Amino acid sequence: MIKMGFYNLSKDERQKVVNETEENILNAIIDLDIPENKKWIIPETIINYASGSDTYVRKNAYMAIGRIYWDHEELRLKIGRLLDEILKDPEEKVRQTSVYALSEIGKKDADIVMNSFEKALKDDHHSVRNAVIGALKQMGQKNPLPTIVFVRKHLKDDDPEIRRQIVHGIELRGRTHPEEVLPLLKELQYEEVKRVRNIIIHVIGQISYKKGCLEKVVAALNDWENIELVCEATKEIVKVHKSYKFAVRSPKDAENYIKEHLICCNK
Repeated sequence: MIKMGFYNLSKDERQKVVNETEENILNAIIDLDIPENKKWIIPETIINYASGSDTYVRKNAYMAIGRIYWDHEELRLKIGRLLDEILKDPEEKVRQTSVYALSEIGKKDADIVMNSFEKALKDDHHSVRNAVIGALKQMGQKNPLPTIVFVRKHLKDDDPEIRRQIVHGIELRGRTHPEEVLPLLKELQYEEVKRVRNIIIHVIGQISYKKGCLEKVVAALNDWENIELVCEATKEIVKVHKSYKFAVRSPKDAENYIKEHLICCNK
């Protein structure tokens, strides 16, 4: 393990750390015996990397596990079971690292990770649950179909915090493909929990500023029945256009487009 912050090292030293991390984790996985009906002993090497105080040490670890999974077909089943077992670790940083490692796998192979995500969604610690948001965002870009199936399954969960996480998790996919996530958001248009409602509005704003996206968002909002939420969402859209200098439209242009094309604004 390194004794100083990852980005305090030189570029060559960082690459050396990345290579050593992957080699050490690979050897630990190869040497791991999967117990049958016995208590697991997770390799100390993996625990040390996964629990590191430096975010980038943990990132190197989960990226390494992802690469090992794809480079070593014979280890894939073992890695899947290992990551699922790590989700039981008492240290939240370790469980969080497991979720991010699973997301590296899920970008191509979602089937092996979804059961583990089900458990992580119910984790007691917010950092692990938030890792699921990040995982869904990354997977939604690379492997959208199974990700959206997973999202739809939990979209109306009884736990509002899970609903919030799920909505936030589809944000990145929505930035490039708003037409895929808007029908999901529409199903929650009468959400009563403020924290969930706010993230719905936030996501609508975030999926509106790229080329061709505002047109799709406004067209979809014309079919929504909750006019109050629609009006809040339009304010968020304009706010996002003011905040993002790289938005395809100016704030005034976005505001004018909404006024011209959103039916409820013309009543």
